[in-house]
Amino acid sequence: MNTTINIALIGNPNTGKSTLFNALTGLNQKIGNFSGVTVERKTGKLNLTENLSASLIDLPGTYSLYPRSADEQIALEILNSTKNPDYPNLVVVVVDATNLKRNLLLLTQLMDLQLPLVLALNMMDIAKQSGIEIDIALLEKKLGIPVVSVAARDFQGVQELKNAIVKQYENPKLASTGINVHAYAPEVIDEIKAYFHIENDYAAFELAHHYHELGNLTQEKKDAVEAIGLKHHFNVNKTQVAETIDRYNFINEILSDTVSKNKPAADETRSNKLDAILTHRIFGLLIFFVILFAVFQSIFNWSQYPMGLIENAFIGIENTLTAILPAGILTNLIIGGILPGMSGVLIFLPQIAVLFLFIAILEDTGYMARVTFMMDRLMKNFGLNGKSVVPLISGIACAVPAIMSARSIENWKDRLITIFVTPFMSCSARLPVYTLLISLVVPNKFVFGFLSLQGLILMAMYLLGFVSALLAGWLLKLFIKTKNKSYFLMELPVYRMPRWSNVGITIFNKARTFVMEAGKVILAVSIILWVLATFGPSKDFDQINAKYAASIKADTTQTSILTTKMNAEKLEASYAGQLGKFIEPAIRPLGYDWKIGIALVTSFAAREVFVGTMSTIYSVQGDAEHLDTVREKMLEARNPTTGELTFTFATVMSLMIFYAFAMQCMSTFAVVYRETNGLKWPLIQLFTMTAIAYIAAFGVYQLLS
Repeated sequence: MNTTINIALIGNPNTGKSTLFNALTGLNQKIGNFSGVTVERKTGKLNLTENLSASLIDLPGTYSLYPRSADEQIALEILNSTKNPDYPNLVVVVVDATNLKRNLLLLTQLMDLQLPLVLALNMMDIAKQSGIEIDIALLEKKLGIPVVSVAARDFQGVQELKNAIVKQYENPKLASTGINVHAYAPEVIDEIKAYFHIENDYAAFELAHHYHELGNLTQEKKDAVEAIGLKHHFNVNKTQVAETIDRYNFINEILSDTVSKNKPAADETRSNKLDAILTHRIFGLLIFFVILFAVFQSIFNWSQYPMGLIENAFIGIENTLTAILPAGILTNLIIGGILPGMSGVLIFLPQIAVLFLFIAILEDTGYMARVTFMMDRLMKNFGLNGKSVVPLISGIACAVPAIMSARSIENWKDRLITIFVTPFMSCSARLPVYTLLISLVVPNKFVFGFLSLQGLILMAMYLLGFVSALLAGWLLKLFIKTKNKSYFLMELPVYRMPRWSNVGITIFNKARTFVMEAGKVILAVSIILWVLATFGPSKDFDQINAKYAASIKADTTQTSILTTKMNAEKLEASYAGQLGKFIEPAIRPLGYDWKIGIALVTSFAAREVFVGTMSTIYSVQGDAEHLDTVREKMLEARNPTTGELTFTFATVMSLMIFYAFAMQCMSTFAVVYRETNGLKWPLIQLFTMTAIAYIAAFGVYQLLS
């Protein structure tokens, strides 16, 4: 029988843990959330032998088992409770071989929890280049656990690591540091052990320190631990300092004769030389601007051909199904509802892939960490915390994980401001909206022969989001005062060539997430919208059918034109049309008609639903003989009263500005609610951003029309 075990992968940030996770699991990964919290949970299947496989859990990066953030709390909860479904049979500790002293603090804590461990010395290739020599055999002997040399980026040592995991699981070697944890607070530890029925001193010691941060403890148990601490005058800070000193004494003793450095410490590394240019106060920002410029140029230029293939493929599918399927409501649903919804998702997949290609490369090379470092200087001028850089940069991909990453900001008010302004950053969900609207009014031309005009406009929209976030942060700082100062500490990894398999896995996972998560919402909304746009009050529909039936009977040569007009009137009389008509007076000053109004309402589910809504609306309005692309239908759309084009330059610019500022994303609303523990701040955020979007869009339309 095949046995499946749980293996936890844990390590400090920037140790290459995610790279090793990808090397071990490949594409056999699942992404979700840990039970009861919004922290991302990555698991992957790992085949070890014919009869042994593992569910590999990539725990959030943590420096120690002293949790200062929700991410670090997750790691402690899983490792400190055998009842947790993710409790591991074995733990792989990933450390940076170039910085063992700092990395081994976490390892020593795990050793004292008496967990079966395997130590993976990652980045051994970089350590050798830096002149660092590690006696692995002696290190393994001193620690008493298996130690494996790994260079995950190049797949070096991966098989040896698997072998060590199997050996450690079948014949576990448990080791401890020998530090007398019990001596720190004997009465407290003894009472907690008795209350929780546990044997391990360090597990009891961790509970004494962090009981209030553990979500897996009931309030009754938290109160009991608190009472024990008060009873014996337990000093959290004093005991933690004593523990840390003892652990580093142990680490220094271990490393004294297992690690040596052959090169002088003053040697300037390649990374330092590059940083002198790439993180320069002036040239660094200019270089980053050039890179950003190249990214958005590529999003349009590289994705045109695959987007055209997808677009033509859906037109071919629609034509084929129209020809072979019998006329009826099911055929209309497939052609007018499902296919437009699917095309609205898949047609923008190439652009999403190009965006994440560059993000993955910048992260894998170590450059993205430098961007965060450089932006810290700028952020402080706008009153934002240095740690706010990480959520804002992450917001380019998606606001949801970006807002969750704000947990690293200890100061509550600084964290709140960061959460509030992050949705101003143009996320990947806005990308399909921007590209569709830009293609309507901005010609596909090149400036100076090589600069895409459409790419320039797209880049301007992303810069607008960044500037808006900074200004919003500056304004909020005037109203929300902070007394405590937070400090931005960040470790800069060395520069290295991207590992293309890692980049490929990242793109695959992000694209899959976009299709499966956004796709499900868009498809569901498209089907619901098709129903609302196809049906309406029977009395109104009967009158329209009777009116055009008589006209078609009188002049059969005009059947196609009359059918199109009939569909347009039925759409206007449908339930969706009535919804659009209801809100049209409010959005008319922005240059929008009732059809755009429907899209504004539906895209509150997710911004990218705008594209699917336009696909469905204009597919329902069309007919089987004219299966044009959505963009072409939108280009030809006219106001039935004035005869003017619906999507003028002023209207499109107004729409883009509206989507740049409006928080049309229920997932973002939900995560802000979760992170702020109430409805107050998400509601303020929703109404404020919607008001800004409305006023800005109104101003743009009135100025350009």
